[in-house]
Amino acid sequence: QVRLVESGGGSVQAGGSLRLTCVVSGYNYSRYCVGWFRQAFGKERERVANIDSNGRLRVADSVRDRFTISRDNAVNTLYLQMNALKPEDTAMYYCASTQGASCTLIPADYIYWGQGTQVTVSS
Repeated sequence: QVRLVESGGGSVQAGGSLRLTCVVSGYNYSRYCVGWFRQAFGKERERVANIDSNGRLRVADSVRDRFTISRDNAVNTLYLQMNALKPEDTAMYYCASTQGASCTLIPADYIYWGQGTQVTVSS
């Protein structure tokens, strides 16, 4: 059974930091693209960052220079380090995986999803 379990969300003030963790089990995680998405209330889900099986990174312009995505295949874990958080970063954050080695921007291409972890940034 494939499982993706996020943790690390919480409430912080603007300018603060959080580190999200996603532990993956049930499939050969290292072969596939994995990424972080977020969905704010009343908005569409958007890609934050992803990393393919070769370690190539793609990060949304809105979080570039503030967020860092990384993966540790030895422990089947994906991370998102978030610094200099802004109120507009408030959202539910999800980790997700495709069934391919390459990454896309489209949430529908990601077939495995975690349950999400809430990030709230106050001004």
